This record gives sequence, structure tokens and C-alpha cells, in this order.
Amino acid sequence: MGNKKKKDKDYDIKAIYEISKAITSDMYIEDILKLIVNVTAEVTGSKICSIMLVDEKDKLIKIRATQTMSDEYLKKPPLKIGEGIAGKVVQTGKPVIIPDVREEIEYKYRDIAVKEGLVSMLAVPMAVKGKVIGVLNIYTDRPHHFTEREIEVLTSIASQSAIIIENTELMVKTKVLEEEIETRKKIEKAKGILMKEENLTEEEAYNKLRKFSMDNRKSMKEVAEAVIIANEIKK
Repeated sequence: MGNKKKKDKDYDIKAIYEISKAITSDMYIEDILKLIVNVTAEVTGSKICSIMLVDEKDKLIKIRATQTMSDEYLKKPPLKIGEGIAGKVVQTGKPVIIPDVREEIEYKYRDIAVKEGLVSMLAVPMAVKGKVIGVLNIYTDRPHHFTEREIEVLTSIASQSAIIIENTELMVKTKVLEEEIETRKKIEKAKGILMKEENLTEEEAYNKLRKFSMDNRKSMKEVAEAVIIANEIKK
């Protein structure tokens, strides 16, 4: 028994370590999600591991990553919050254990479970600062009684993963915002150049940039940069 506990602890540490490395990496969010499900499936020995994230805009829970190559599983439709097992986990913020998903009325994809040979399921919330952003699921291919230790391990992985996901998405949003601000600055500068050189109003200068952008299938940023570079060459 002592060796079993030590083995579980080693798996826990290995999973957290591997996933934590993603925090300081330059991986894209989809790659990070893939890493999480692959590592989790490996350390838990699960047949399928998946991450479902809450889409705040649509108020739906959607599959974002799984280590399985099954089209059936990957194409599962999204769930509403409170619907199905994942929806229940998001709503309550508590882990849910299903001894046999093939016979569970609340499980929405029993037909897929039968085809894929899925039996027992453990679903835990992925939460950051008390807010559930998704669900981490693991399935076995035979009846399995999930122990308190297994629940703890998956909960630890889910918590660490939630922080990584939240931080990565925040960084992406920050980068996008910075790029938008930089683009606006360049457009303003390009407008100023056209207004001065061609004696245009601000609206006329903007419309000229936009027309050139549309006619040549170039972004407004690219057009603005070209105007700025041309003006600097003249100096």
C-alpha cells in the first residue's frame, strides 16, 4: 500500500511538473491544452482524457482538447451550463464520478460511450479564483472505483491547468490589444501625413486609406505603414 501511495504521489508531481512548464513556454493555447490531456491521460492511465471549456459568449461548454483520435468523441456537441455531467460540474464546482456512463441517464453521449468502449468517468472542475472555466474529464475502459487520492490528483492537475489557461488567454488578449493600439497609432500617423501632403480633411484621409486597403486587399495597418515609410524616404 505504501508503494502504491508513493507511486500515485510521483505521478502527481510528474503531471504538475510537466504542465507547469507550459507557463513559461511560448506555446499556443491549443498546444497547451493538448499537452495537458496527453500528460493527464499518461499519468492516470485513462482511455480518454478531455478538456471542456466554458464559452462565456455563447454560455456553452465545448470540447477543446482530447488525446483520442476518435472523430465520434471529438464531434460531440456542446453542452449548456447545468446540462449533462460536464454542465453539472461547471454549475456546482464539484467533482462528479460516474461508475458507468453507458447506463447514466444524465450522460448525454451514451451511444458514443458504447462505441468507444468508455465505462467509468471522473470529471473535475477547472477553477481560477473561485470561477469555473471548464472541466477536466477522464474515462476508463472497464469498471473502476475512483479513490480519494485519484480525485485529489486530478483536481490538482485541473487547478494548475486552469491557471495556465487563464494566464495564456490573458496574455493573448493583452497582445491583441497592444497590436490594436499600435495599428491605430500608425493609421493616425498616416492620416496626418496625407492631410498635410494632399490638403485632405481627416475623413478624406481615412477614406483614402480604407479605399486603398480594400482595392488592394491589404490591411489598414499595412497601408498605413507604407504611407509612413514613403514619407520617411522623402525626407
